[in-house]
Amino acid sequence: MLIDTHAHLNFHAYKKDADEVVKRALEKEMLVVNVGSQYSTSVRAIEMAKKYPQLFAAVGLHPIHLKKRIVKHRDSEELDEIEIPANGEDFNYQKYLELVKEEKVVAVGEVGLDYHHLETGDNAEDLKRKQKEIFLEFIKLSNEVRKPIIIHCWDAYEELLEILKSSPVDKKGIIHSFIGNYKTARKFIDSGFKIGLNGIITYGISYDRLIKETELKDIVIETDCPYLTPGPHKGERNEPILVELVAQKIADIKGLTLAKVAEITTQNAKAVLGF
Repeated sequence: MLIDTHAHLNFHAYKKDADEVVKRALEKEMLVVNVGSQYSTSVRAIEMAKKYPQLFAAVGLHPIHLKKRIVKHRDSEELDEIEIPANGEDFNYQKYLELVKEEKVVAVGEVGLDYHHLETGDNAEDLKRKQKEIFLEFIKLSNEVRKPIIIHCWDAYEELLEILKSSPVDKKGIIHSFIGNYKTARKFIDSGFKIGLNGIITYGISYDRLIKETELKDIVIETDCPYLTPGPHKGERNEPILVELVAQKIADIKGLTLAKVAEITTQNAKAVLGF
């Protein structure tokens, strides 16, 4: 069994065929965590999880959605520029509390810090302050309902570590789409978090050392679909079944079988997410 700990089947990219994508994952006997990035997609994640026993949900407000704009994302790992409409949502603690209490919700997320997408003309310090304030509210929420947290962090690992030290998350969670080095990963692991690896690790050798040095017991796997499609399918829309390619890359680097990586990362995911 494989568990995709971070998918976005609730996004517009799957508007026409979400059921077919889910069924392909179910044919592989997978479990999938469908992750919200704002209130509307969090609601959708819960609706889908109720429809399929093998689907679970996480609810949260991604930091890029705190300001209304079109976020243009492109980096060396992507083939094409992606435009993401950010709605400038006003955070409402009570509304998210009601969502996260739902039985099929296994985590708060994705939430966190994103300094990478600050743009020319932004009041950077104001936006950083707002991101931190909202993130702290989600930590409070996580602790209130006793569920783990799935954290997005880009260009802010040191700030994130400071927050987690001063405002601990009781049930810990996952550092999603980790792109740092082993030294940084170790700090999160020592704090009780799992490291989420996805298709980025298949794009070359940049993360081979991280994979070698990080113990398998500290890793969970994910797709972040529809984004970050693993190398052999780069340029195509990602989906949960392709998480197997992430597991295979880890197996190749560590000299293990795919079955062993699947077994241990599944155990890790179940432990941290409370399946």
